Amino acid sequence: MLNKVSSLAVQFSAAIALTITCASSVSAKVIHSERSLYRNIIVEDKKDIRCLKFTVKRNTSNQSCMSKSNPQKLIFSYTKLLFAGLLAQPEPERVLIIGLGGGTISNTLHQLFPDITIDNVEIDPAVVKVAKEYFAYLENDKIQTIARDGRIFVKRALVKKQQYDWIILDAFNGDYIPEHLMTREFLQEVKALLSEQGIVLANTFSISRLYDYESATYHDVFGDFYNVSNENGGNRIILAGKNGRPARATMTTRASQLKAMLTPFGVDLEHVNRQISERKDWPENTRILTDQYSPANLLK
Repeated sequence: MLNKVSSLAVQFSAAIALTITCASSVSAKVIHSERSLYRNIIVEDKKDIRCLKFTVKRNTSNQSCMSKSNPQKLIFSYTKLLFAGLLAQPEPERVLIIGLGGGTISNTLHQLFPDITIDNVEIDPAVVKVAKEYFAYLENDKIQTIARDGRIFVKRALVKKQQYDWIILDAFNGDYIPEHLMTREFLQEVKALLSEQGIVLANTFSISRLYDYESATYHDVFGDFYNVSNENGGNRIILAGKNGRPARATMTTRASQLKAMLTPFGVDLEHVNRQISERKDWPENTRILTDQYSPANLLK
């Protein structure tokens, strides 16, 4: 049993390593650093690229990066993959984003759809402040920021009977996704917030034994879903719908129709479409993550 747990921890660490970047003090200039209630927050400039980093324990990980000369251009491959959501739900009116980072996703969605409503939920007020000051994160009468734990926000939104066309789960504490945002109970609450044609997009990792547990848990709640990932990337996007997933033929048609709209942001939507997989590649008997059986049980 100890060997199994140790192996699991090693594989989990390998997945994290794919997103860890320990910047050289010679090649990158720290322009801001502070300790919040939750983490160390660092903003670094390296030539034209500015990055937001979190340090938790001894790990430092990139959370968001932008080009200072072309802020609308998306840098991270996973943010580009998130726009596979347009292939499933091309006309979102209300969007919920849990996990702000530098506010890149919110800013891009606002540029694409100026009239949509976006609720950004971020547990750490210091991250919101840094996003505004260093990453041009925008707030207006259509875009609001709620400084709150994502799980608490979702529970309160259910009481208020709110609904969203897109829900993007992108919370990351520097080690991994907070475990209370990975369980069946949480995903059931998220699903209940979706409109009839609503979708959820979750940023997770491609490698790790948690891949199987996450996959089994999403399938338990949403049924069949799509994986979106680059062949050489560490991230994968889980794309699931409240009422199932759209047909691949429909998504391919939309990729062609919407390609030009995403080009200014550095997104090739037809390429993204080709990265979508329908395969079910986890064991049938994989245990579901619950509030009682979470990653802490697997990785301690």
